[in-house]
Amino acid sequence: MKSEILVPLRCALINRTSLDPDNNIRTLEIDSDIAMKALSTVTPVTMESEAATLANFPSLGNSHTQIQVIEWHMMEKWKFYPLSMLSSFTIRCTLYPFTVLKTCMQIQQHNNVYNGLLDACRKIVAAEGISGLYKGFWVSAFQIVSGVCYVSVYEGVRHLLYDYNVRNNQFRALVAGGCASLVGQTFIVPFDVISQHLMVVGQKSGNSKQVLNPLNIDYIGRTRFEVTQNITREIYLRDGLRGFYRGYLASLSTYVPNSAMWWAFYHVYQDKLAKIVPNNTSHLVVQCVSATLGGFTTTIITNPLDVCRARLQVQRLDSFAKTMAILWREEQLKMFTKGLSARLTQSAVFSSAIILGYETIKRLSVKEDFLDKVRW
Repeated sequence: MKSEILVPLRCALINRTSLDPDNNIRTLEIDSDIAMKALSTVTPVTMESEAATLANFPSLGNSHTQIQVIEWHMMEKWKFYPLSMLSSFTIRCTLYPFTVLKTCMQIQQHNNVYNGLLDACRKIVAAEGISGLYKGFWVSAFQIVSGVCYVSVYEGVRHLLYDYNVRNNQFRALVAGGCASLVGQTFIVPFDVISQHLMVVGQKSGNSKQVLNPLNIDYIGRTRFEVTQNITREIYLRDGLRGFYRGYLASLSTYVPNSAMWWAFYHVYQDKLAKIVPNNTSHLVVQCVSATLGGFTTTIITNPLDVCRARLQVQRLDSFAKTMAILWREEQLKMFTKGLSARLTQSAVFSSAIILGYETIKRLSVKEDFLDKVRW
């Protein structure tokens, strides 16, 4: 009997809007007499339960909100994957120079070579031209494949948690982001190691005329392809396959919490902003701003770990703990801000660009059944 009362009550409370068995939003015609009868017979306990239900589905309380988050089952995968790879490549082309600048600033001791983001950019361009900002790009570009795995795992874990009745978006994002990064880093680290060596080889070391060449390869007068071959060969000869996973644990300790927190903060800020912006504000704009704020927060928290990871992979140090000890001895508290300006700039642009591309592609890939329910 109680279930018969709860159905019309829920319909009445959510302003003529409900979910069908497939979790799709649809409009219902409500019999006012039935609704009033349900309201008059409901107990305080039942009211509390209904309030909890609405809290788990905040979009149902507003007939204009429609679908807030496009879930995995709502998309056409044959559209999503090609568009996702194209978007990832375009964004990587645009933002790769920030990765080079960040790495070069993190590898230097103190500020012996570069005194900030603009100074690093000016000196690299003056010495090597614009191409100096794209050292190691084509090796790094292979990470697009890992990006597909990352997205699949992220969306898959979120969907799996939903099937297990986990409704909190922030928690689902936290767990899924961490799992996606764990899988993604397994593919990324070998390319990351090679591309970072390409970024720093030939870079000046301090105020002396010495240059960085951790592997002692012959790079003068060689093409980028030949230098890449020499780096790959030397890593394998020295360390075998393990050499391509140097700093793997450091990468996991950096990027797994970074990814988990970024997605969690993204949803936290999105929910907060949605409550304070005007109703006619584009939801895509809210998402882009939320991504930027989430990126700032995560970058500040994880910066020392990222500096340690870069040092460990390029300078071939023995362990994560030893690298952190060396960093502390050299930089003291400055280790928390080393390369931070480049990372914050990269994070701001990267976060907003990624979400702009990602959420746009999700909207373009949505199934026809949900087209009229998606808010731009």
